[in-house]
Amino acid sequence: MVKLLATWRATRTRTAPMSRKKISTTIYITPEQNDRLKLLHERTKVPIAVYIREGIDMVLKHYEHVLPGQMSLEAAGHKKS
Repeated sequence: MVKLLATWRATRTRTAPMSRKKISTTIYITPEQNDRLKLLHERTKVPIAVYIREGIDMVLKHYEHVLPGQMSLEAAGHKKS
């Protein structure tokens, strides 16, 4: 999972810089999720909000076929050359 996240983060920062404007929202997480996010933050010094935004981006990418918008050539079944 760590390798996947590191790979995803490296790809994401090169291809999709995050906009500066952010919307405040409230989420509910389990105590275990909270403890693990705090530990991750302590070890990496990356803000917990960054991990939450990255997790949301991963879910949106995974389910992009369900979202409205233009379908990519890959999603339509065409292979990259």
